[in-house]
Amino acid sequence: MMFKQFNVAVGKQFQSMITTGLYRANVDKDKLWETYLSSFPKGSNPIYKTRTEHDCSCCRHFVRTMGAVVTIVGNELVTIWDGAVGGAYQAVSGAMAELVRGAGVENIFLHNERTAGTAASRQLLEDKTVKTWDHFFLNLPKEVVTKGEDIGPKLNEARTTHDVMLRGLEDITAESVDEVLELIAQNSLYRGEENTFALNGFRALQREFCGLRTKREKDLFAWLRIKEAASVSRIRNTAIGTLLTDLSNGVDLDAAVASFESKVAPMNYKRPTALITKAMIKKAQEKIEEIGFATALERRYATLEDITVNNILFADRQTRKAMNVFDRLAGGVAEDPKKLAKVEEIGVEDFLTKILPGAASLEIMVENRHSANLVSLVAPVDPTAPTMFKWPNNFSWSYTGDLADSIKERVKRAGGRIDAYLRCSLSWFNFDDLDLHLIEPGDNEIYYANKVSRSGGQLDVDMNAGHGTTRGAVENIFYPQRSQMAEGTYTLFVHNFCRRETVDVGFDAEIESEGTLHSFSHVKAVPDQERITVAKFRYSHRNGVEIVRSLPPAQSSKTVWNIQTHTFRKVNVVMLSPNCWDGRAVGNRHYFFMLDGCRNEGVARGFYNEFLTESLSPHRKVFEAVGAKMKTEESDRQLSGLGFSSTQRNHLLCRVTGSFSRSLKVNF
Repeated sequence: MMFKQFNVAVGKQFQSMITTGLYRANVDKDKLWETYLSSFPKGSNPIYKTRTEHDCSCCRHFVRTMGAVVTIVGNELVTIWDGAVGGAYQAVSGAMAELVRGAGVENIFLHNERTAGTAASRQLLEDKTVKTWDHFFLNLPKEVVTKGEDIGPKLNEARTTHDVMLRGLEDITAESVDEVLELIAQNSLYRGEENTFALNGFRALQREFCGLRTKREKDLFAWLRIKEAASVSRIRNTAIGTLLTDLSNGVDLDAAVASFESKVAPMNYKRPTALITKAMIKKAQEKIEEIGFATALERRYATLEDITVNNILFADRQTRKAMNVFDRLAGGVAEDPKKLAKVEEIGVEDFLTKILPGAASLEIMVENRHSANLVSLVAPVDPTAPTMFKWPNNFSWSYTGDLADSIKERVKRAGGRIDAYLRCSLSWFNFDDLDLHLIEPGDNEIYYANKVSRSGGQLDVDMNAGHGTTRGAVENIFYPQRSQMAEGTYTLFVHNFCRRETVDVGFDAEIESEGTLHSFSHVKAVPDQERITVAKFRYSHRNGVEIVRSLPPAQSSKTVWNIQTHTFRKVNVVMLSPNCWDGRAVGNRHYFFMLDGCRNEGVARGFYNEFLTESLSPHRKVFEAVGAKMKTEESDRQLSGLGFSSTQRNHLLCRVTGSFSRSLKVNF
């Protein structure tokens, strides 16, 4: 066989390798050349003058440059020497292939010229004739040709990508990826959805990687997939990769997520939902079975039959006759709370001790601002279940937390701060791009283009900008500390940056400071590029926030929990929260006004960690995971109404009848 045919065979083999990617094996260049010369069978490489016939500078340069080029097929290396050769050159080809295939991949293959080797050279002999010498020669694909000064940086980048990918595939567990994807699906991870593509891509790599057996196969796999998107191949070196690594190393979920969010979230961010995964729930259920509290976890709405007379402060006359009867009272005509602003005021403790004992019936006005005060009493399904709370009964309560029109909850879910000294929030119900603006004393304006002021004010939620993404949009401006605020008059207004729809128009807004909540509503559409002033308020260090003028504070009457707002509703039962029953007080007291016909049409959370007895402290993480999932079933029979905490300022308008009739404003 002639050398020219050997060259053609190498060329065909090289051409077949291009589509699967070209790499260079980790073989010394001098070793390549030595093996090439030494592998010729005896007599097939005769001496020409002083050197053997195949010992030429052109072929030496080619072998040193191209001899270690490989591709990867089926977790194995394929070399340029693997083509069918035959003849005396088969031994050479076999020796070279064995040497190269036995080495691992060093890096991708790059070259600074469009060709490798020299096709032929000519020699003028003494007899004036010309002898032609054939050499190795290949045309290279443009993908591997680059400038000489760029080869080093590109090789470094490829090596880094390979190393990071391989280490990530080895260190990051599939369980951690599934756990993070589940958190994202629950909207429990700040900006988590931005990493969905990378996580799914990496998870696909993991599925292939886990089937590999040897270290060599795994190394080759990383080289083979080096062209994956950088977000996938280098995921280990990203913030989400740090979270994955922490979880894979057994770091507590809360600590791992907190570390992640410290890198990507704004300083004021608070995670909107609890960190709960399927794996956590499974472990929690196993632990709860172990400690004997399984039956105590099944919860339902409490009814009047569950309550003893000792724990009732007031019962309506009809309720006294039949504790299990809920008479429906037709909704009254909506009234304006402003007309009742000058009624007699009384503190809640005086109301309970001096007014309620002589009352025959009680009605309270449910205002829109009371939406967050809606509460349900919750009981165990099993009346014999062990008591797991700090107080000696198995009753709990659950305030509304998932109302669609609860602005505060929507702000919280969007990552906005709700525990600041002053919160100004906006919500609307279509794809329009409404913007919340606040003009401070001195005319500085906080809005989407100027989100942070010197006095501490911040806009931290801005939704539907650019295009409509949600019909449950909110925006939020807050001041974290009272001492930073500038004294003077503030103007809060809404600007319709882009009107996109003619349905579900209008907006709701809130101003909340130190537990005092002011709610406002604009039921008409905000014209495109126009502004509606929500409120002007005055702030001073001495008096705090005082509303100067505003939109009507009473929103349009609406129905929440089967109750029409801005109407007086009959109270069936008044009671303290279960932690204060039977003459024992554990923690802050709550005042419950259970309303006739009030009904949470969804489900309520059965218990919260702060309710649990101290003996369960070692298992608080377990109960937190399960508590978020163990909710009541829907029911028409329930004790629901309004609840007021002793730690938050609020007030309630009520009408009391008995041996006397009077209207009162009860202050909490």
